[in-house]
Amino acid sequence: MASLLKKPLKLALVQLASGADKAVNLSHARSKVLEAAKAGASLIVLPECFNSPYGTQYFPKYAETLLPSPPSKEQSPSFHALSSIAAEAKAYLIGGSIPEFVPESKKYYNTSLVFSPTGSLIATHRKTHLFDIDIPGKIRFKESEVLTAGNKITIVDLPEYGKVGLAICYDVRFPESAMIAARNGCFLLVYPGAFNMTTGPLHWSLLGRARAVDNQLYVALCSPARDMNATYHAWGHSSIINPSAQVLAEAEDSETIVYADLDEKSIEDIRTGIPIYNQRRFDLYPDVSKGDVKLEE
Repeated sequence: MASLLKKPLKLALVQLASGADKAVNLSHARSKVLEAAKAGASLIVLPECFNSPYGTQYFPKYAETLLPSPPSKEQSPSFHALSSIAAEAKAYLIGGSIPEFVPESKKYYNTSLVFSPTGSLIATHRKTHLFDIDIPGKIRFKESEVLTAGNKITIVDLPEYGKVGLAICYDVRFPESAMIAARNGCFLLVYPGAFNMTTGPLHWSLLGRARAVDNQLYVALCSPARDMNATYHAWGHSSIINPSAQVLAEAEDSETIVYADLDEKSIEDIRTGIPIYNQRRFDLYPDVSKGDVKLEE
């Protein structure tokens, strides 16, 4: 079995509360990322929409133009903040997500940027599944009223460690994306996400554990902290789950950083003991990782 995780990795998820002031949000993210790096984390994750309040009504105001890349500081202060924070932390940084605006098409996206320990942009993921739900008496939320969906499955190569599958929030509900990333050699799936007080208790942990047990790899779910004074109340509970679907670390709802040490043996042990990778019946059903798959690597 080829090694997926080349050497042990300390992962940190920063559960952050973000307010109306983007500059304050970016400064706050910096302090927390540096705290995680000081604790020894070499891969650090921020939450979905970490630079702004969460909600379709906020996306146009807080959106930044990312293309052509690199954008100017005026076009995207968040891009430059994340780049400098990663370099200062000397760690890989998955910058949660930010609202993105493309002037030519007048379209908005929910976009995640990944930077190397030198501050170089190494991956971009636009959320592929838009959160359009209507649970009577509970919650109605329609991202598609503002956002456009991305059209690529994103795999990030961390040369010293291996490959990471990156997706955003509602993307976690679609197992095909996770399977495609897993079968392309990822050791970890990362989901910055902002589940709410209805869907969070129901499915947040369940979905993370399901993606882990389906694919026998690590899964990280990074949420904003809960702010009951905001218009959107995030569930919190950022979690790191191992390839056996055990929760290694879980936050509550307030601001915090959760950590876990990832190792190759945990992947090897579960795949040897329960060898689903050798037992799939592609004579009965298709392999979703083959064929016309749009990958961003």
